[in-house]
Amino acid sequence: MNDDFSVWVGKSETLTDVLEPARSNALRAALGEGEVLKAGDALPLLHHWLYFWNVVAPAGLGPDGHPAKGGFLPPVPLPRRMWAGGRLKFLAPLHLGETVTKVSTIKSVTAKSGKSGELVFVTVEHQLSNGAGIAIIEEQDLVYKGETPPGALKAPEGQGPVPASSWQASVMPDTVLLFRYSALTMNGHRIHYDLPYAMDEEAYPALVVHGPLQATLLADLAAKSLGRPLATFDFRGQVPAFAGTRLDVCGEPAENGGSFWTEQSGGKNMVATVTA
Repeated sequence: MNDDFSVWVGKSETLTDVLEPARSNALRAALGEGEVLKAGDALPLLHHWLYFWNVVAPAGLGPDGHPAKGGFLPPVPLPRRMWAGGRLKFLAPLHLGETVTKVSTIKSVTAKSGKSGELVFVTVEHQLSNGAGIAIIEEQDLVYKGETPPGALKAPEGQGPVPASSWQASVMPDTVLLFRYSALTMNGHRIHYDLPYAMDEEAYPALVVHGPLQATLLADLAAKSLGRPLATFDFRGQVPAFAGTRLDVCGEPAENGGSFWTEQSGGKNMVATVTA
């Protein structure tokens, strides 16, 4: 790949949104949380992903349901885009009902070639601020890749036993939960709700569980298990998780925090490291 995307490094955009409680409460309800939060309560960890929607007209969408390439992100010619992981620093809490500004900046664009073919990695930094200053600094790692060969990815075989970890929770990622999370994040990527597209066009064996949803479950378990505010949260997807199989959310204590992961049928899907 000879495309030079260096001119995109440093590109920035600014969005402002109000963290209205209804959107966060809707996700909590979808995950079985009974307590209703109100304006002034702390925003649950990673619920900022429910805001700052990127809504475009139908003419501005790509065939995968994402906004077409060439807007804020570089027009990488590879057909598949994934959110591979990220790193967050929590400097101060955000609160429901307040106005928050997000400044996003492209930090790097790197092309690589390996066993899986050509890849392009894009790292984007987001700084979220309220009236008191910067509250969250986040880096997101996006990866662009070629077509997935048919049969390369397999669905989990059976439910498997519940893992014997120090901290554990389980969620059934059914089609309703995936649809609701897509709607709440305005994520139009069809692999999460359009089964014929996911199987026929992107060679997945089933609908794909959102990486950000897995990360949110991990951060929630970490906060509940450690019993104190998180300082950092680093996560990385390893293999996709699929709808219709129980998703186990697990954790073990470590120095200054813990190690957390999701798994289906004994295989780890996403891993995270937390400090608190």
